[in-house]
Amino acid sequence: MDYRSEIKKLAKEKDAIILAHNYQIDEIQEIADIVGDSLGLSIEASKTDKSVIVFCGVHFMAETAHMLAPDKTVLLPNLDAGCPMADMITGEKLREFKKDYPDATTVCYVNSSAEVKSESDLCCTSGNAINVIKSVDSDQIIFVPDKNLGHYVQRFTDKEIILYPGFCPIHNRLTPKQVEEIMAKYPNAEFVAHPECPPAVVDMADHVCSTSGLYTYCKNSDSKQFIIGTEKGVGYRLRKENPDKEFIFAYDEFICKNMKKTSLKNVYDCLSNMENVITVDAEVTKKAVTCIERMLAIPRNE
Repeated sequence: MDYRSEIKKLAKEKDAIILAHNYQIDEIQEIADIVGDSLGLSIEASKTDKSVIVFCGVHFMAETAHMLAPDKTVLLPNLDAGCPMADMITGEKLREFKKDYPDATTVCYVNSSAEVKSESDLCCTSGNAINVIKSVDSDQIIFVPDKNLGHYVQRFTDKEIILYPGFCPIHNRLTPKQVEEIMAKYPNAEFVAHPECPPAVVDMADHVCSTSGLYTYCKNSDSKQFIIGTEKGVGYRLRKENPDKEFIFAYDEFICKNMKKTSLKNVYDCLSNMENVITVDAEVTKKAVTCIERMLAIPRNE
């Protein structure tokens, strides 16, 4: 079966839009209507006039899309696609954690479950985390779940950042020794790292940025060689937009296995059968959307 053409036909029949995260396999990114980061895709979901959203990503992303577009049917092609970092904290764990810091404002990374968002004061992305933290009136901030992103944000504020001990396993696995070895092999390459990497690795980077920032930076840079400190899925767009440049990933297995679980067959099956519908409890949605809306209301630094 030619899944690509069949998926396109089904999407038209079902009035569906296909969204794919930057870390998806090349074949998924190729058939998607829009490719982007988790929050950006969810915002696109809220704007679309399509009645069905096929979210090629992981569970928390489909949840966010449903919460921002409650009148749409949101499908997650592979229900086994989760996020280890998001799973490191639950609403209950966060409630317990907050008890020790009653005066703190809780900021959660968008890479978290709907329940965790519902227990937080406002949300952030890797791209706007610094701006979000600076906007908070409180001098004490609980940051969940990514300790590495929280540590990076701490560099830009005098506020006390209380870190929850969560992390992204694939970013956290990158070591300074690995970076040193790859830098020695490619001495003319710029090292661009995601802030989910450990602090010692971030210290070694020529530039630190979100996934969206990565695309812009590499496109505008005069360098012809880059060492990339994030998930290999970004290589598809980097190579497409910069055919004259070389992208080397900081280590061979910089791969999120959950992101790679979604196949063309999964997309075809979920659309064909209208299965794997993702919904979120109405009360949780109300609180979580407030958390996201507070973030979106913060003026952006251009």
